[in-house]
Amino acid sequence: MSKTTRATQALAKAGVSFTLHIYDYDPNADRVGLQAAEAIGEHPSRVLKTLMAEVDGKPVCVIVPSDREVSMKKLASAFKGKSAAMMKPADAERLTGFVVGGISPFGQKKQVPTAIEEEALVHEAVYINGGQRGLQVRLAPRDVVAALKAIAAPVIA
Repeated sequence: MSKTTRATQALAKAGVSFTLHIYDYDPNADRVGLQAAEAIGEHPSRVLKTLMAEVDGKPVCVIVPSDREVSMKKLASAFKGKSAAMMKPADAERLTGFVVGGISPFGQKKQVPTAIEEEALVHEAVYINGGQRGLQVRLAPRDVVAALKAIAAPVIA
């Protein structure tokens, strides 16, 4: 496994302090984020999943705790849109340049507007996919917001 990905390079270039956490990725896991949380021994509320969606037909990235689901109504509202829907996996891979299970909000081929669940900001540190399956980066949630120019909003159901 490479410890250098487009995501880790983007974080380093932005001057963000982070640590790497490698785990055994289970391709058969029902919920990748929960499997990652269990594998690294962290509470699912601190291990965030990166999801790609569309608001009014335009791509967006949304980052939420791995044990929670996105409210499409709240996601649309966060971006001042009327409707939201999850992006098809093949479209997400094409847009981000990452494979499903390894999609990171950092270093995507095309940076899109990003929202992070505001509840994640209460933690001192969170874990987010580092750009490949089995790789998480640990960093301060405020650094996530700054590096991505993300909005913090209530987006979970």
